[in-house]
Amino acid sequence: MSSSNRTESSPLAFILTGIPGLSVSSSWMALPLCCLYLLMILGNCTLLWLIKTDHSLHTPMYYLLSMLSVADLGLSLSTLPTMLAVFWFKSTSLLFEACIVQMCFIHSFSAIESGVLVAMAFDRFIAICCPLHYASVLTSSLILKVGVAIFVRGICVVLPVAVLIKKMPFCRSRVLSHFFCLHQDMLSLACGDIRVNSLYGLTAVILTKGLDSLSILMSYMMILRTISSIVSQPARAKAFSTCISHLCALLIFYIPLIGLSLLHWLGKHLSPLTHMLLADAYLLVPPVLNPLVYSWKTKQIRRQILILLCRRGNQQGV
Repeated sequence: MSSSNRTESSPLAFILTGIPGLSVSSSWMALPLCCLYLLMILGNCTLLWLIKTDHSLHTPMYYLLSMLSVADLGLSLSTLPTMLAVFWFKSTSLLFEACIVQMCFIHSFSAIESGVLVAMAFDRFIAICCPLHYASVLTSSLILKVGVAIFVRGICVVLPVAVLIKKMPFCRSRVLSHFFCLHQDMLSLACGDIRVNSLYGLTAVILTKGLDSLSILMSYMMILRTISSIVSQPARAKAFSTCISHLCALLIFYIPLIGLSLLHWLGKHLSPLTHMLLADAYLLVPPVLNPLVYSWKTKQIRRQILILLCRRGNQQGV
């Protein structure tokens, strides 16, 4: 069916997949998934609330952490409606236009999160390599401009993907591999020439996550060189410990992302369940674990959480 014929006949729709191999998605999957979404919302909203209300956290590092929480929330909430539809209400059909909108949100917030991780690497680089210039370089106005640039880049790089795929004809099976829409997954169902779409998709990935990962690598090479030049062992350990949370966030984000990308290119022979689990890990694991990692490894946030819990306990005791 061509793009021009869609409006003349029935509207084009995709079929979302719950658990591969099962004709009807099992309702027992809804509970753990809902728990993950609730944990993600609670963790990231708590971080945002603590950073907003505690003036001691109004520093560049925590402003960037709040941007990471916003990106995590956006990435996961983009898939929440279709997750509930598939696993809770057994509704697997999604209109083509709605699928494109969801795809744009997912890939935009993924690019935004990658950009925020680069900004956080630069923050750690300045803090360790140029500590005397930290306050003068990383001002609030600069952080605001960087945040706006990251969000604009994330949106602009994905919009052409939506325009290109909107013009594609779909005449094969319309069953997607996940309970949400990804560009590679939608493109694999197109029956037209996908070379332009594939080329732009690859270019977009290189210009975002490719350059971002290279920038992060260069930042940490200079950070490690600076740390290795510190004579005092305790001072060296203290300097490196300030990077632990960010390094964990990098691993949590990039390992599932790289695995999912390789799976789409090289893992055609693997089971659909493997594709589903890795895609779910890419979208749900970073938003769930990032607040836990930063709450556990960052002393200021851990202290504020303990103060909050003590206040709640005192109020209940009264």
